[in-house]
Amino acid sequence: MASLTPFHLAVPVNNLAEARTFYSNTLNFREGRSDVHWVDYDFYGHQFVIHEDKSHAPNPDAFSIVDGHEVPVPHFGVVLEWKTFHEFAEQLKQKKIDFVIEPYIRFKGKPGEQATMFFKDPSGNALEFKSFKDMNQVFAK
Repeated sequence: MASLTPFHLAVPVNNLAEARTFYSNTLNFREGRSDVHWVDYDFYGHQFVIHEDKSHAPNPDAFSIVDGHEVPVPHFGVVLEWKTFHEFAEQLKQKKIDFVIEPYIRFKGKPGEQATMFFKDPSGNALEFKSFKDMNQVFAK
């Protein structure tokens, strides 16, 4: 698999202090630059920025059925190495994260076998973290 270029992602949060605590302390993301209304993080080698927007209110009922689960939309996330995914999932369980979809394995024994989990930040932004048993099968059918 070719090496990937880091991406930049910016998301609104309705309470910067609460979101900062979540991303810094709960998810343990390393904080980078910040200002009064935004904070950037190292999101597994990508630049992730939270911007305060006090009017931000995602629709909590928006979802799409995928593999029998109500997957929140929109959502964002990252693909982790298999071992990293499972270590991160265990840390989140220990911190009592309220999962929208608990960590589980999709397509077990099939092309594209993957681990996935969904949860929301304090502002209602949905996050998905996933991992592929074989990273060469990210786009396998």
